[in-house]
Amino acid sequence: MKIFKFGGASVKDAESVRNVSMVLKSQGFAKCLLVISAMGKTTNELEKVVELYFKKDNYQTEIEKIKRKHIEIADGLFPENHAVFAEINLFFDDIDSFLRRNKSPNYNFVYDQVVSCGEMISTKIVSEYLNEIQFINQWLDARDYVKTDNSYREGVVDWVKTEEFISHLNKEICYVTQGFIGSDENNFTVTLGREGSDYSAAIFAYCLNADAMTIWKDVPGVMTGDPRKFKDVRLLSNISYEEAIEMAYYGASIIHPKTLQPLQQKNIPFYVKSFVDPTKEGTKVGASDKNQSEESYILKENQTLLKISTRDFSFIAEDHMSLIFGYLSKYKIKVSLMQNSAISLALCLEDKFNTIDELNEELQKIFRTEIVKNVSLFTVRNAKMDHIDQFYQEKSVLLEQISKNTLQMVTQ
Repeated sequence: MKIFKFGGASVKDAESVRNVSMVLKSQGFAKCLLVISAMGKTTNELEKVVELYFKKDNYQTEIEKIKRKHIEIADGLFPENHAVFAEINLFFDDIDSFLRRNKSPNYNFVYDQVVSCGEMISTKIVSEYLNEIQFINQWLDARDYVKTDNSYREGVVDWVKTEEFISHLNKEICYVTQGFIGSDENNFTVTLGREGSDYSAAIFAYCLNADAMTIWKDVPGVMTGDPRKFKDVRLLSNISYEEAIEMAYYGASIIHPKTLQPLQQKNIPFYVKSFVDPTKEGTKVGASDKNQSEESYILKENQTLLKISTRDFSFIAEDHMSLIFGYLSKYKIKVSLMQNSAISLALCLEDKFNTIDELNEELQKIFRTEIVKNVSLFTVRNAKMDHIDQFYQEKSVLLEQISKNTLQMVTQ
């Protein structure tokens, strides 16, 4: 089987959905599974619904606005009175009904039950449209196949159960399913982390022993830098799994960090291609003698720099490190860069769950801390060390780290 993943930008309106069918026509619509994200900025809009709900504000108006947008997209794809309109209404009724009867104060639990609906609605629209134009497919509820623990908003996949369920799919037909979501043992929805649809595609690819996996983007492939942030970037036509994993870890937004490992384990080739021009080759990630190691630039924004030191000027010892990383795990804060000296530890952190202040408060009971918010982590992979001076120009550098071929700096 082939696995195709289409992100929100590729299904943002009726014209985009029609373009997906053209991409599929160019690739051959047979023995494939499509993983599809929520349409356009729907995830952001549903996040706003959850925020309003917890503020006890008027979230119903926001739900109605999102619903109208999806109805308009369907109007551009289907004849009047098509069954898909009733399906769309039902999904939005379910969101409202859940919020009305919900008793849980757990923000992350409520978030997952509401925000996941974006993928459910988009896949229903795309699946119905493809069937309408005789691209025959079966719609799947990913929650019946991707099984996780109950770490809401950051679900950990139960690979044994997931592989057991997915392996029973008929590999001779085509499917449309959701990215980003799974379910726990109580069948509550659990999301796999923001931008987790790429990871979903890799899960299905791994469990189905797919021939290849392709992610369709609005860029030509993996570039040496984000063209919106860096000048004179080039397409990387071939890179290794290892290089892609490093780039994802350092913050390259085009690849989800968890995507590569399951693909590498079974040596499944991974392509990043453009849905604007599907005939172009794009980037191939995998084992190849053509793999490139070119200087690449990654900017990871909205980071927090946290400096920790002991109150009595004693060493930062192993027991201190264990305690600090225990707190980081507790508050679900990810480390992007770390540097330690005898009496201090500097951490560049990603605070996806807005818990940095709680972490800092906890640490201050034991340590001295200094915190700087809204910093950026700039990384140069395969850096040419003979001209690194250029990277320091016009930057206020708070922390830097240089390894054999990687330069990193935290800037303000």
